[in-house]
Amino acid sequence: MTGDVNPARPLPSLRQAQIAQTEERIVAAATELFLADGYVATTLEAVAKRAQVGARTVYLRFGTKAALFKRVVDVAIVGDTEPVDVLGRDWMQAALTAPTAAERIAASAAVGRQIMERTGALFGVAQQAAAVEPLIAGSWQQGREQTRHAHAVVWTRMAEDGLLDPQVDLDWLIDTTTILAAAETYLLVTRLTCWDLDTYQDWLATTWARLVRVAEDS
Repeated sequence: MTGDVNPARPLPSLRQAQIAQTEERIVAAATELFLADGYVATTLEAVAKRAQVGARTVYLRFGTKAALFKRVVDVAIVGDTEPVDVLGRDWMQAALTAPTAAERIAASAAVGRQIMERTGALFGVAQQAAAVEPLIAGSWQQGREQTRHAHAVVWTRMAEDGLLDPQVDLDWLIDTTTILAAAETYLLVTRLTCWDLDTYQDWLATTWARLVRVAEDS
């Protein structure tokens, strides 16, 4: 997925637009309820009522509460319901294409901050829900793997573009930065410190830059 607009792509039909709008309303309502009441206490019926749609509509579209919650988190991560993943987003491109390593690291930290700003509280709900809901536990693990994949793409691209020392241990760098950017790490940081999002972003950028220097010097 690239996120580019294809001018030849036909405009969505009225029916498709209505389906998309309904999904947005359901996701917005579910987000509010999951954050306010938690995963266990939230029901699909309550979501339907908040979204002002029939309960059958929610059941037909998502099937289970776990599937709805996964969709809520996925939408929060990227910021909308468009079928474009993180790597294809416009706000990710500087982390992949900026001319210097410092600029790419800064852009990657900004991406991490943006995602946590939208999704951090939902990650807290997901962490609790994963203990009682196998599907969410599986999605949580999938999220870890996707985070590592994104870091692998960023750091590998930097290496290929000649912005990292050729002797750098790329696997070590990918693993370490993935751990630092993980949802669990963000939740731990926010529970142990009084850091705001600016401080979190600065910490990511500074730590990753130091890791690169350590890797280059080792």
